[in-house]
Amino acid sequence: MQRSPRDFFSNSLFPGFLPMTGFQRYLVVLLSLVLCDSIVDAEDWSRFRGPNGSGVATSSEPVPVRWSPTQNVQWKVALPGAGVSSPIVVGDRVFVTCYSGYGLDRANPGDITDLKRHLVCIDAKSGEMIWEKSIDAVQPEDPYTGAGVPSHGYASHSPVSDGENVYVFFGKTGAFAFDFDGNQLWHTPLGTESDPHRWGSASSPILHDDKVIVTASSESQALVALDKTTGKQLWRQEAKGLDNLWGTPALAKTESDELELVVGVPGEIWGINPDNGKLRWFAQAGESDQANTSAIVDKGVVIVVGGRGSGSMAVQPGGQGDVTDSHVVWTGSDAGRFATPVAYNGYVYSVASDVLSRTNTETGEMEDRVRLSGGSRSSSGGRGGSDYASPIVADGKFYYVKGNGDMFVVDVQDELKQLAVNRTTTETESFSGSPALSNGKLFVRSNKHLYCVVAGPFDESADPAPATEAADSNETAQRGDRGRGGPEGRGGPGGFGRGGFGNRGGGGDRGRGGGRGGPGGQREDSRPDRPQRPPLEEATNH
Repeated sequence: MQRSPRDFFSNSLFPGFLPMTGFQRYLVVLLSLVLCDSIVDAEDWSRFRGPNGSGVATSSEPVPVRWSPTQNVQWKVALPGAGVSSPIVVGDRVFVTCYSGYGLDRANPGDITDLKRHLVCIDAKSGEMIWEKSIDAVQPEDPYTGAGVPSHGYASHSPVSDGENVYVFFGKTGAFAFDFDGNQLWHTPLGTESDPHRWGSASSPILHDDKVIVTASSESQALVALDKTTGKQLWRQEAKGLDNLWGTPALAKTESDELELVVGVPGEIWGINPDNGKLRWFAQAGESDQANTSAIVDKGVVIVVGGRGSGSMAVQPGGQGDVTDSHVVWTGSDAGRFATPVAYNGYVYSVASDVLSRTNTETGEMEDRVRLSGGSRSSSGGRGGSDYASPIVADGKFYYVKGNGDMFVVDVQDELKQLAVNRTTTETESFSGSPALSNGKLFVRSNKHLYCVVAGPFDESADPAPATEAADSNETAQRGDRGRGGPEGRGGPGGFGRGGFGNRGGGGDRGRGGGRGGPGGQREDSRPDRPQRPPLEEATNH
């Protein structure tokens, strides 16, 4: 049974439950606030992409630059299953989700009724598994077929923690809360629908005050707020505009110091009242049928990179209704497939097809870009084709891991300067989860292991490069990626070829520098007819 701060102070500072004086009550309130504020430490990485989804770590300890399978990997631990979710770190504990029992092999996926999800708690210092909870999947689940589910599996949503409990979303199986001892506190179903492509959802839950906010895009086309203590639904907004959304919302502060829930959906950016789920404003973005990346907030603006090459946009929060003509700060051409950008020191850093771009946060102008060079040529689905992890920044260093396990470290303090390309393993593993960084330690998950990387000396001669041919940066700069087939037979986007980005293939035609688009896997949509957006909130003084 948990004790409140008042119980603690009454027993410890004022024994015998004697009536407190006014000063003592003031002291209790003051110390209680300090205690509550310290539950999640400044260096914790307590949600997907860290503090407010920024991807920027605060570290008082040196951060790693060079490592290899035999150097500066403090520990690695085998996970009970696969997954593409990201680890979170709270104090000395790491939490990560996995799945097992089904869908681990495309050729032989197994029996779908054996599918299980796992929440794992690991000691951040030693790598020892503290506890693991297994949850049977609610059936029927989407089968392990087509282009979507086999790309990410059944553990795509990262956990979130308030420093006392950990909250997870497992798609059709629902949302759960556990305490730090692994005891289940509640379970709330959030829908069992399927999107027409059967790709499943991937947005991670976030916290706001006493609420766990979940994006159940595929399961019910809904944003849902749950009481974090009981799991009871506090508000729910359903809208068709949430379809094909895989990014995670963030919180933005307006000029009047109000908080708004901001989310990039296909073709638009929304600003939502986090206390009731009603829409305050929306801005029309570039045409797109997907929203793969998450919203980020920096310098008082909301920045979103759209899917399928629709470009980037920055919007000032705090508007009302359609703010396309009034609150859009800039639009840009930054391309984003799956990786969410990171904003740091006045710039937005984004990666597409192994090209790192630096864009001015205030103007939207691209000021520099560099091709990430080196690494292995072992395919991660095409150059950038299946690289899902998002970059992070710590101590002026940019970290980006590709699907094949190559992790690039780039100095972004002044000029863009690549410092290293590292690997944690020589084995064939898939890396789609975004890394986490806490107290100088870098945590990276694959489909098989969780790794902890630390700063330390590195002997180049003691650890030769893996036995894979290094990529030639000049060659790859002239070779475009294969275009990816889109829904309803739409052509795939072109690659970065011959000094520029290829054009989108039209109806399966070959785009310059790109490959062929293929037919989509869309099925008949039998879900209820819902409004395009949540209801607009009546104008107030916000």
